[in-house]
Amino acid sequence: MKKSVVVLVALVFSCFHVQAQGPAHKDWAKFYRYEQANDTLKVRPRAVFMGDSITDGWAKKSPDFFSSNNFVGRGISGQTTSQMLVRFRRDVIDLSPKYVVILAGTNDIALNNGLISLENILGNLQSMCELARAHKIKPILCSVLPADRYRWRKEIKPAGEIVKLNEMIRDYAKSARIPYIDYHSVLRDENNALPQKHAADGVHPNVECYKIMEEIVVRYL
Repeated sequence: MKKSVVVLVALVFSCFHVQAQGPAHKDWAKFYRYEQANDTLKVRPRAVFMGDSITDGWAKKSPDFFSSNNFVGRGISGQTTSQMLVRFRRDVIDLSPKYVVILAGTNDIALNNGLISLENILGNLQSMCELARAHKIKPILCSVLPADRYRWRKEIKPAGEIVKLNEMIRDYAKSARIPYIDYHSVLRDENNALPQKHAADGVHPNVECYKIMEEIVVRYL
């Protein structure tokens, strides 16, 4: 009996040890993704593009746009605004760009990291802008791209929430005198979706769609 109790106690402490150590060994914000690129960057970038897979895909599908304009992409697939805020110092502030272009929020609406209110999503965006300004970096806020479905969250209907969040971002940008880029109005269809001609999956832009976005964003840079 005593031996069984000892084994049981050992198992309990072992479980607590694993639970305690697990998160410490996970890079939740994915600092590692751009660690080497940040450390070896030789020229101060004109602009850093902060975002999720949409920004990540942009830098990969249109590398000449970034290299020829001295822009760097710091998008990470699947990330929410909370994760971006955590890595903002390492991936933006430490690079000392003139501008930071922030395109984020769709993964929050997709609940990638659990429930979060639109107000808290906006709060994360506001914090990134405040951090940028505190370090003499000019923030530029972008609307969330239109979407009426997420393949990885089929139960969510995001179109309406995206419209609401964009209105909040626009109003904040106006009050804070921050440039606001309205991709949504340019790219959406009558259902506030991203049409197939722009994105096969309704979320991630194709090369032609990125070209449209490039023509818009360069006016602000």
